[in-house]
Amino acid sequence: MPARITSIGTALPATSVPQQDLRAFFAEQPDASRLTRRLIGAAFDAAGIETRHTVLSGLAGTPDGEFIGEGATLLSPTTGTRNDLYRRAAPVLAAEAAGSALAQGDIMPSQVTHVVTVSCTGFFAPGLDYRLIRDLGLPETVERSHLGFMGCAAALPGLRAASQITAAQPGAVVLVVCVELCSLHIRDTADAEQIVAASVFADGAAAAVVTSDDAVGRAGGIRLERFATALTSEGESDMVWTIGDHGFNMTLSAEVPRIIGREIRAAVDRFLGEADAPAAWAVHPGGRSVLDRVETGLGLESTALSASRAVLRENGNMSSATLLFILRRLLEDPDVSGPIAALAFGPGLTVESALLHKIS
Repeated sequence: MPARITSIGTALPATSVPQQDLRAFFAEQPDASRLTRRLIGAAFDAAGIETRHTVLSGLAGTPDGEFIGEGATLLSPTTGTRNDLYRRAAPVLAAEAAGSALAQGDIMPSQVTHVVTVSCTGFFAPGLDYRLIRDLGLPETVERSHLGFMGCAAALPGLRAASQITAAQPGAVVLVVCVELCSLHIRDTADAEQIVAASVFADGAAAAVVTSDDAVGRAGGIRLERFATALTSEGESDMVWTIGDHGFNMTLSAEVPRIIGREIRAAVDRFLGEADAPAAWAVHPGGRSVLDRVETGLGLESTALSASRAVLRENGNMSSATLLFILRRLLEDPDVSGPIAALAFGPGLTVESALLHKIS
């Protein structure tokens, strides 16, 4: 039997900040030039975001002395300091999302056989996979895998790995957990590409329970039918994620939406083959311009990306976790049924695809 997602849980940090407040925060940094302020205004206004969540409580107005100083000044902590906060905060969000997924799917922690964790915004060992076993009370025999540094597209490889596990072990119950704390790596910068990244990225966690055993958990869900990966002919230097001395450096050039717009039709045609294009789509919202290019490039109805646009508007781009937020909306929407096409874009530029099917 094909694997299915029985349930999806999500979690967000407590600090929520309106996009306009973040726009003002960056524009009012002491060293921001007039040109930098114009770039910030344009990027933040064009993002299609109203609110974002962050583990940086100082962004809500109270200085923390590490990331935000007096006078709402953005500090420049070392990568070690940033990663220390990741080590403290990421496991808590991951456990919250995973616990929610298990509860919604009527699955006991003792039933989980495998854990697949996904993250690109921090590292530590023993890592998220280990902490989930301890924090959720999973069996000590749970088999663990981690997908790291695959960027925004990584939820689909995580689900693909879960599907492959259940194909090899039909009784497996796989917990896929994505957690990203992108705001840890914000910086005071005049670089246009860094400003674009600061205008869209946010923090969040999401988890999905995957099994091919119809006797496990709640009936229905989203069936995982097939997956595909494609590298675009260009874009290797346009979406890049590297480690610097003062955080991870995200390059997100203005070429990314244009590359996606040019390449998306061929990638989807290869993936779908002779099958009709689904009415429901889960497309990772790298930003509003990415969704616009996908919609235009594929000739989709204006409502096809409603779930993707809503998640972007309400939560921003939470890197790998974002796609599971979108799939949760589609899973819970009574008006959605049948085939769902999922697309996500990662460094490279990589296009990850999945053909899914919502079942009752």
